[in-house]
Amino acid sequence: MSDIRLVMVGSVIIFAGFYVASVGSSQYQQMAMQATQFDDCYDYSTGAAVHVSCTQVEHDALLYLALALSLMGGGGYIIFRGIKGRWDQNVKSDEMLGPKSG
Repeated sequence: MSDIRLVMVGSVIIFAGFYVASVGSSQYQQMAMQATQFDDCYDYSTGAAVHVSCTQVEHDALLYLALALSLMGGGGYIIFRGIKGRWDQNVKSDEMLGPKSG
């Protein structure tokens, strides 16, 4: 794959990591506040208060965080590989554009 395509794919993967982090953060922000302030956690998404395990909710939030960080790290690695690539060193002489030298 071309080096510039690696940079673009890495950027998209990092963006996906930020998106997953924002979705996970918005879902679990209320539960995190309940876990720190009270001993019981309740889910109000169905319209009624449903008792949920605070530890299970914290575990799910950590899984979202791990997924987001792994996406961001993987995207950063791909960008690094694209930047470190051999941009113009592997161009064959018959594929070069511009004036010929000789």
